Amino acid sequence: TSEKQKEIMLICQEECAEVTQAISKVFRFGIDGEHNGATNRERLEEEIGDLLCMIDIMVENGIISDENLNKARIRKRGKLKTWSSIFK
Repeated sequence: TSEKQKEIMLICQEECAEVTQAISKVFRFGIDGEHNGATNRERLEEEIGDLLCMIDIMVENGIISDENLNKARIRKRGKLKTWSSIFK
């Protein structure tokens, strides 16, 4: 693993933590709760956007494969249809 790849993954890891924190704020204060001029929804969207950017950069740098990501998305959706009430 190169230093560049390590930095990309480290930043991605940090973005994952920020998404987790944004979701926690939604649970604590509601999706439309506001703090410092932004709603929790807006903060969540910002953090997920940052994470998606880092995922794109991981693909662009050959750390992960877009094809394998898509396969994993499809598998996860199938599992959720079986084990979750999200799609019911």
